[in-house]
Amino acid sequence: MTFDSRQFLAHLTQAPGIYRMLDERGDTLYVGKAKRLKARLASYFRGALNAKTQAMVGRITDVQVTVTRSEIEALLLEQTLIKELRPPYNILLRDDKSYPFVFVTDRHPYPALEYKRARRRREDGRYLGPYPSSGAVRESLSLMQKIFRIRNCEDNVFAHRTRPCLQYQIQRCSAPCVGYIGEADYRRDLEHAVMCLEGRSEQVTGELTNAMEAASRALAFEDAGRLRDQIQHLRQLQQRQFVDTDGGDADVFAVAEREDVLYITVLAVRKGRLLGARHHKPGNSLGLAACDLLAEFVSQYYLGQSREIPREVITSLPLADTDILESALASRAERRIRLTHRVRGHRQQWLELARTNAEQQLAGQLASQAQLTHRFDALREALALPEPPQRLECFDISHSHGEATVASCVVFDLNGPRKSDYRRYNIEDVAAGDDYAAMRQALSRRFRRLTEGEGVAPDILLVDGGKGQLNQAREVMAELGLEHILLLGVAKGTTRRAGLETLFVETVDRTLDLDSASPALHLIQHVRDEAHRFAITGHRTRRDKARRSSSLEGIEGIGPKRRRELLRFFGGLQGVKQASREELARVPGISATLADTIHRSLHG
Repeated sequence: MTFDSRQFLAHLTQAPGIYRMLDERGDTLYVGKAKRLKARLASYFRGALNAKTQAMVGRITDVQVTVTRSEIEALLLEQTLIKELRPPYNILLRDDKSYPFVFVTDRHPYPALEYKRARRRREDGRYLGPYPSSGAVRESLSLMQKIFRIRNCEDNVFAHRTRPCLQYQIQRCSAPCVGYIGEADYRRDLEHAVMCLEGRSEQVTGELTNAMEAASRALAFEDAGRLRDQIQHLRQLQQRQFVDTDGGDADVFAVAEREDVLYITVLAVRKGRLLGARHHKPGNSLGLAACDLLAEFVSQYYLGQSREIPREVITSLPLADTDILESALASRAERRIRLTHRVRGHRQQWLELARTNAEQQLAGQLASQAQLTHRFDALREALALPEPPQRLECFDISHSHGEATVASCVVFDLNGPRKSDYRRYNIEDVAAGDDYAAMRQALSRRFRRLTEGEGVAPDILLVDGGKGQLNQAREVMAELGLEHILLLGVAKGTTRRAGLETLFVETVDRTLDLDSASPALHLIQHVRDEAHRFAITGHRTRRDKARRSSSLEGIEGIGPKRRRELLRFFGGLQGVKQASREELARVPGISATLADTIHRSLHG
């Protein structure tokens, strides 16, 4: 079906609004906004387009428009639709459903510094942040625990301690759980930690210096030494936080682009303190210029997600329609927002730091890409292929003595790991420890879908495990009529040392000898190790989930609430198991009949 753009444009309005481009199946290819719909859409069908945009236009069979009252309304609607429809030619960001904070509760005499995600802050304590990533939160918590020895245990662990834990032994906690520090002293240390997280470390350093001198005058040399160590740690922290200022909340966006690769770095600054950075590599399906891509990115970063908007947004490039985006951000935040690319003083320092980070990420990506291309070329030469393989898949099996067996499938292409195509398979109905049967089941499940028209076939299938696993793969491929897929078995060898692997090509009688320094072998090892890591992670998750499942689950009449009451009343599952019928019946919500049912279920 050919789209008649001439007739479509002849009756189109010049009002502001959004447009959806649809393919022959009615799926949305792209969502865009326009100040004047007719002028904007005409540019797709009458103007000079780059190759990527032409490819999208060639797939259009229909265009649907929605007229809005203003450009701001169009911008907000555009981001809502992008989030809902996720069109392939738009920039798509993963939605962070909540922000990472450092949290301090008001409901405990010895509060911990906690990692917490929250979309909305409740009135149950202090929230410090938000931070740009969970790693930034954990790094801050680790520093505060090292300097001020603030506890990091759960409240129920704290309540049942009878002696100090390992954190006290390694000087990461002052052991308030067993009374080694008074509430007033602990609160003072906690407040100092909070002040540092708020960017007031200089004030804390001054207070600690005065306290150290007072302790020294009083001949309390042990206390003075501890305070001296805290001051030294804080001075090191202040040297790292060289961009701290007297204040200011801002997100700083910087773009680095080279050789058709583009990175965007986002620095988060709160109260003048740099909290951390996140790096993004957005898709650019339409081949947009860097400034246009950045404008799309900033729009979706705030308007397409539930993300807190700071008072200032700084970009390394000027954005088109800045006033419209600024008004839309202000409308969402319900306060004034400043959007700018012209900054001076300490804001210029923030921007330069963001640029440096973006360039560093880009340089690392390009170096990695060049190395990966070299490795794929080396593999082509080693296997005498006419051209480099475009897609590698590797399967591995992981279990603990036959328990919770999981198979992994990882995928690599010329750009490296293709994690969206990774798959795990929970292996069922095979004998415990039978890796051959597990491999057969995983391969059958993966490639049977391929014969039904689902998925993409790999050029090379790697199987970790050697001769037996390779034979299983050959049999499965033969049964499914997929003998054209090249098979490569990877055996670790008797010493199981990297570089001494035995490689089997298609059959166990044909081996491939590669030098330990061969880029082709390094690629195979990388893919194999990634499959191994992915399988172990899946196995541990499945095993731990099974081990965490309470024996109370599945007892008729025991739901989450009653299970929680039982565990709280007896202090854990072991206490429930040791309780008599009469003791069980004392738990609120547990009748004598239900207590009998619980006791019989636990004891047979």
